[in-house]
Amino acid sequence: MLKAVAIIAIVLAVGIAAVLVFALAKPDTFRVERSLAVKAQAGAIYPLVADFHRWTGWSPYEQRDPAMKRTYGGTAAGQGATYAWDGNNNVGAGHMEILEANASSKLRIKLDFERPFEGHNTAEFTFVPQGDATLVTWAMYGPAPFMSKLMQVFINMDTMIGKDFETGLAGLKMLAEK
Repeated sequence: MLKAVAIIAIVLAVGIAAVLVFALAKPDTFRVERSLAVKAQAGAIYPLVADFHRWTGWSPYEQRDPAMKRTYGGTAAGQGATYAWDGNNNVGAGHMEILEANASSKLRIKLDFERPFEGHNTAEFTFVPQGDATLVTWAMYGPAPFMSKLMQVFINMDTMIGKDFETGLAGLKMLAEK
């Protein structure tokens, strides 16, 4: 009996060590991005992204907690605009600030999560003309600390976040093409 318990303990310790080593081997940074062609010029799409008040019309994160507390600050839109949220476990809490705003090509956002996990990332929207359409890319990237790497052993971040980006881009497309 004691020998069986010792064997189970050794197997468990080896399994945990393997997971930790696998997590350590993950990259130190991550990037998730999705793109979608929108039949509108960048000038029609940009205001929907550059004004945090308008995210309620297309962002999938805005729909997950109807009682979420939102705080807007800084400029009304574009560079300097800020947005903070505090919601249920589906949305957590954090804040964003637009650091770079170029209506014809790019919007870069400092994105800080407070809970359920702390994270300091960058979100970016780029707009590339394609004839009568615009290729809109939504990306998020940043450092991958050890806890993030450990989560990535069990959860595919690209798939999880990517689905949200696809949903958001589809909502953005619908609004911009009206």
